[in-house]
Amino acid sequence: MTLFRARSRRASSVHAVTETGALLVASMGGSQLGPYASGAGRVILVVGTQTIVSDLEEGLRRINDYSFPLEDARAQAAYGIHSAVNKVLIVNREIIPERITVVLVDEVLGF
Repeated sequence: MTLFRARSRRASSVHAVTETGALLVASMGGSQLGPYASGAGRVILVVGTQTIVSDLEEGLRRINDYSFPLEDARAQAAYGIHSAVNKVLIVNREIIPERITVVLVDEVLGF
């Protein structure tokens, strides 16, 4: 995976990034997880540096204790339904060179 630092105003697409570079993405339905995992030929993720955590355990805790309550409130306001952490994708490494690019943005983006 390629990591860059940049400035942008896009929303975060990853809920946690470990210090070793693993990406954690939580989903209620999972429709975006397939393309992240292998379906898309190229994936560019713009991620706020607030998502950086020490390890997988802290990443899962961040998803459940921080990201989920915010996403649940957003889903209720937007759609009138509750959200859920039904599926979690962990990407440790990509076997296809340069398929996944992570752009770390030094500002708070998404949850």
